[in-house]
Amino acid sequence: QGHLIESGGGLVQAGASLRLSCAASGLTFRSYGMGWFRQAPGKEREGVLCITSNDVTTYYVESVKGRFTIPRDNAKNTVYLQMNSLKSEDTAVYYCATAIRSWWQGCSVRGHEYEYWGQGTQVTVSS
Repeated sequence: QGHLIESGGGLVQAGASLRLSCAASGLTFRSYGMGWFRQAPGKEREGVLCITSNDVTTYYVESVKGRFTIPRDNAKNTVYLQMNSLKSEDTAVYYCATAIRSWWQGCSVRGHEYEYWGQGTQVTVSS
């Protein structure tokens, strides 16, 4: 069965940047759409943004638009969450996930449309 291995979280100051990595094992990433989710303390998990198989991003959290992007490296079977200008409100455990199918016309962050999930990585932004 496929697995997603996350890395890159840590403690940073507000305004800094981080790049989270999500490496796929046991599956070919280029065949799937994917999404990034996060869960902040005391809050439910929320879908942040997702990307289609043809690299079109949809943002589901308004505050990350213009700051977060999802680069792909198909040769390394890895996707990233590039986070710039981090704010304290971005503090959360971040999860990557791959969809159960390819997406070509938009993407969603509904949990039932995802099959493989990373283990989560903590991002803490101090102010």
